[in-house]
Amino acid sequence: MAATRDGYGQALLDLATNPRVVVLEADLGKSTKSLHFRKAHPERTVSCGIGEQNMLLVAAGMAASGYIPFASTFAIFTERAFEHMRNGVARPNLAVHLCGSHGGTHTGTDGSSAQSIEDLAVYRTLPNVTVLHPADDVSTRLLTMQLADSNSPSYMRTARNKTPVLYDDAPAGTIQIGKGVVLTEGHDVALVACGVMVSQALEACNMLASEGIKATVVDMHTIKPLDGVLVDELVKRCGAIVTAEDHSIIGGLGGAVAEHLSSTSMAPLERIGVKDRFGESAESHEMLEMMELTPTDIAAAAKRAIARKR
Repeated sequence: MAATRDGYGQALLDLATNPRVVVLEADLGKSTKSLHFRKAHPERTVSCGIGEQNMLLVAAGMAASGYIPFASTFAIFTERAFEHMRNGVARPNLAVHLCGSHGGTHTGTDGSSAQSIEDLAVYRTLPNVTVLHPADDVSTRLLTMQLADSNSPSYMRTARNKTPVLYDDAPAGTIQIGKGVVLTEGHDVALVACGVMVSQALEACNMLASEGIKATVVDMHTIKPLDGVLVDELVKRCGAIVTAEDHSIIGGLGGAVAEHLSSTSMAPLERIGVKDRFGESAESHEMLEMMELTPTDIAAAAKRAIARKR
């Protein structure tokens, strides 16, 4: 078990061998794990205080000057800087990499005001911006390191709570931006998940298997650009899809898959996510139950999707 934010922090340290990599903080380096880079390389770390808008524009200036800036804060606070991300970063297509930690309702006891359930949708609307939500610390580290070679901006969501490590023994090249990862293979239904919900989908897969239902489970860590080729393959193989995310069902992974299906190959789709409401203050496992994001909920959605096959 490990938190995806730890993978982000490790990736920054690994990238430090590139002198162009710089890190920006908005007074939350301890929480986002960028503090490890700051301690090792204070001369390449910029503390912007509680000023997320300023942080994004400083990062934009640094990107325009040839640096590779990684900026981080809580996911909910990145939304304060949306206009600056839009006009200062995305519009001129500057390679600034923004990381929002503590996203989703899984954060738990911080309450609804701190639970960003719309960040993936918000940043997915911006042209040029890659949107990522990794499932474990290993994939977070690998994806973050790949961003350093990108010529466009990005938004990545990480989590505070620990989740199962899925990719300890994954072959080289398994994790690639824009390519979903097939974790299990079945022909009855496809469970397409991101972030903390990937492990929940794997549990749901086991529950379905005990009833004779074979499910394909996909870690769709890249929300934008969506791996549409894989989605089309899932439609041909399974004929029914369930998406699972700790995010609003509006505009996130479920929205992205629905948009793709509407213009390509239609198939029954059930979306597991936050149903057009705000969160509450509760423990992480209680939030999953309250928001109907448990393996049981995913398995039930799979059966509904299968029943809708023609």
